[in-house]
Amino acid sequence: MKTIIEPFRIKSVEPIRLTRRDERERYLAATGYNLFGLHADDVLIDLLTDSGTGAMSSMQWAAVMSGDESYAGSPSFYRFEAAVKHLMPFKHVIPTHQGRAAEAILFSVFGGEGRRIPSNTHFDTTRGNLEASGAFGDDLVIAEGRDPRAEHPFKGNMDLGLLEDYLGRHGDAVPLVMLTITNNAGGGQPVSLANIRAVAELAHRFGKPFFIDGCRFAENAWFIKTREPGQAQRSIEDIVRDCFGVADGMTMSAKKDAFGNIGGWIAVNDDVVAERSRQHLIRTEGFPTYGGLAGRDLEALAQGLREIVDEDYLRYRIRTNAYIVEQLDAMGIPVVKPAGGHAVFIDARAWLDHIAPLQYPGQALAVALYELAGIRSCEIGTVMFGSQPDGSERPAAMDLVRLAFPRRTYTQSHADYVIEAFGELAATKDRLGGYRIVSQPQRMRHFTCRFEKIGA
Repeated sequence: MKTIIEPFRIKSVEPIRLTRRDERERYLAATGYNLFGLHADDVLIDLLTDSGTGAMSSMQWAAVMSGDESYAGSPSFYRFEAAVKHLMPFKHVIPTHQGRAAEAILFSVFGGEGRRIPSNTHFDTTRGNLEASGAFGDDLVIAEGRDPRAEHPFKGNMDLGLLEDYLGRHGDAVPLVMLTITNNAGGGQPVSLANIRAVAELAHRFGKPFFIDGCRFAENAWFIKTREPGQAQRSIEDIVRDCFGVADGMTMSAKKDAFGNIGGWIAVNDDVVAERSRQHLIRTEGFPTYGGLAGRDLEALAQGLREIVDEDYLRYRIRTNAYIVEQLDAMGIPVVKPAGGHAVFIDARAWLDHIAPLQYPGQALAVALYELAGIRSCEIGTVMFGSQPDGSERPAAMDLVRLAFPRRTYTQSHADYVIEAFGELAATKDRLGGYRIVSQPQRMRHFTCRFEKIGA
């Protein structure tokens, strides 16, 4: 059948307030044209992020009721730990309240002044945490990963030649090698199992531990199963185990591919790294058997890890994004191809080519989409990545707008509404103007900076 149906029934609904355009224009002006500042009940379809915004299942809500809130040694922790180790065979699993807390712990151990950390593409919180430690992050994604229109099946792959040269040149300054699956900042693009293994081999040859940012591990495994030769007959669980089996550790935001509204973890094999991580955790998050989470959250994550590897769900999840990409592409709207896992990415720099990168075409498109249709999206471009550690600014590799779909939250009609909104926007997009930043923090400015319009 061609119709995409959601592989679930809806048991509970939440109303959406249908705002008017004049209201939305006022709301944007009040926030300094930063969509992070909007009240969520003023948004019709919220595609700002897929992090923690998904719908939990009836089985997860049932698991919540069995949560044990003991400060130390809660049975909820041990069920959570077993669920993680079932898929990711690490010796130590340390819960945190979300992924960026795991990153902060990781870089408290491996970061520091003068250190350099390679990845395919560091995402915003990863880069923010490593830079806060004094380290510098380098992106070594393959060339196709920087080309929105390249039809490479694994555009999230790390460039092995660049990595080998990097490790040879920087030597002791490199404390570890990281890899993000899927590659969020590069358009939600997957990394092949062969590339994961090759990056691990290179890291270990140079004596470096290899860590995976595994936020969307199940979506990445689906792409491996459907795109990589020799993987089609394998189960998602087995592919996931192979991905993490070659790693020395991982960070995880469980608000993505664990169906959680909150939570994360850091997992490692090294006993010394684990002990240092737990000591940091106790200072900042909580005791190691709850790590900033309630027992009910740990139970929900344990159940979510069982549900996320369901192939019917993953097929629906990936196909929905591909459907939107196909429709927008047919309308002549430049999109990142092939479709990624968790989101649809619009190439704002190409579509709004009359707006210079340092006037933030991605922000201009995101603002216009909300004004027109009440859809909240996220700029992934020069606003997010253009600010440099020395205070200068340069255009990011790409200026994208991300439409990140929460898991099990919206239906096919919502997807069609998004497509229709872009059709309407196409008629007026050449009249859109750029923006300038009028106030910003030192790091991760996109969350709280304020803009003003330059003009149409």
